[in-house]
Amino acid sequence: MSRPLRTSVTIRVLLALLSGLLLVLLYPPFHLAPLAPLALTPLILALGTEFRPAGRFALGYLSGLVLWAGVCWWIAPVLSFHGGMGSFGGWGTLALFCLAKSIHYGVFSLLAGVLVRHWYGPPAIALLWAVLERTQEPLTLFGWLMLGDAGINMSMPLRLAPFTGVYGLSFLFALTAACFAAMLLKQPRNHALWAVITILPAALPPLPSERPTAHAVVVQPNLPTADEWTRDSYIAAKSNLAALSHKALADGPVDVVLWPETPGPMFYDTDTDLQSRVAEVQKAANAPVILGSIWRDAKGAPRNSAQQVPSNIRYDKMFLVPFGEYVPGPFQFVNQVSDEVGAYTPGRELALMPVGLWKAGTFICYESAVGHHVRDFARAGANVFFNISNDGYFFQTPAREQHLQLVRMRAAENRRWIIRATNNGITAVIDPAGNIREELPSFDARSARVAFGFVNSVTLFSAAGDWFPILGSILVIAALIASQQPHYTKPRKPTAAPQSKSKSPQ
Repeated sequence: MSRPLRTSVTIRVLLALLSGLLLVLLYPPFHLAPLAPLALTPLILALGTEFRPAGRFALGYLSGLVLWAGVCWWIAPVLSFHGGMGSFGGWGTLALFCLAKSIHYGVFSLLAGVLVRHWYGPPAIALLWAVLERTQEPLTLFGWLMLGDAGINMSMPLRLAPFTGVYGLSFLFALTAACFAAMLLKQPRNHALWAVITILPAALPPLPSERPTAHAVVVQPNLPTADEWTRDSYIAAKSNLAALSHKALADGPVDVVLWPETPGPMFYDTDTDLQSRVAEVQKAANAPVILGSIWRDAKGAPRNSAQQVPSNIRYDKMFLVPFGEYVPGPFQFVNQVSDEVGAYTPGRELALMPVGLWKAGTFICYESAVGHHVRDFARAGANVFFNISNDGYFFQTPAREQHLQLVRMRAAENRRWIIRATNNGITAVIDPAGNIREELPSFDARSARVAFGFVNSVTLFSAAGDWFPILGSILVIAALIASQQPHYTKPRKPTAAPQSKSKSPQ
């Protein structure tokens, strides 16, 4: 048998840093998604030669630091400018964010190092990665760009999305990386044979190419997010939204008019002028209007909402943006980005909005990163998704493209058309296969009549939700327990040596 590969501490650290860098390169602005199946290989290779638990945790933690600093660096300028924290406060908060988020990757490496040399190591490591991804949002309050999101333009792996959600793609990429690492670690060949699982998507049906059957008006007002709102600017903003709507309505009949998430303090329920303008647009369209609005409950707490007119159905955003709409407990020293006084209050229940004979689920901004929440709309009966957002706080950073990538994955998971209306981009129409069908130029006041469709069927992911990471967690626990069982051969019971016959001397 060949001797196992041995590396120095320096080499292991460099391998961990390399994995972090490869993960960064998968996403916008680099778009090197073909690296996804190998991104974790250097880290797993390092874990295969690191036998100290603290050392394994440190290697994963280093990879996580590189990943989050490289992907989410835009948090610093957003907090510096819109949060009024200055450069020191913005970059300091980003550093704390990276330190907290990287714990997940330390835990992954700590446990993966236990599994790496067993015959079931590759699939167990890949499941461990997918399971820990699912815990990011509830444990760190911020889920953003899973490994599987890199596969949004890969038609074959993407076939898994309607069945397993994004976590199935993450498993597939992590499994490939683990099998390749097994080869480099000179492990028995049967360890790498688990790679045969990666051909599974070929047996699944391709994502459908749906034809649009309906039309909508999307409005992108390009309102400034940095300026202070005055009475005159507020009146001008309302006039702009209405005028852009009427302009697009001249191109033909539509089934719905979609405005973006409110880019400022717009209170539909108390603003009679806004109500009048929306009513005029709704009458001209002879179709419902969905707009972003702030609503205050009986206690005066603000809620970020999507309001449909004339049905008066309102959906209150349930998953709020950390630092944008509220400040998490440990970070009370950080200023909130939004200009609403006090933290927003999350909504408590879904609301579906009628569009003709169909139903629509409208999720707001950051909620596109919460796959298990978006799928609840489809499970509740939504035949189409609307996403209203205001990405103006992101300036011209990669966060805008990253956000759109998340929305596209939600379309593929649930096989739903998604119409996305934003303040200044990226406004787009996404088909049930996650493809962008239409897109408006960013940073320009635009409106357009766009085509979309409705879907009746429900995917396995929409119906069953997180069955894949739940099953994966059970299998990972079983693998970890099995890895701790002593491996020894029961000693044989000693047998008496045969006595030799000898003749007594004569």
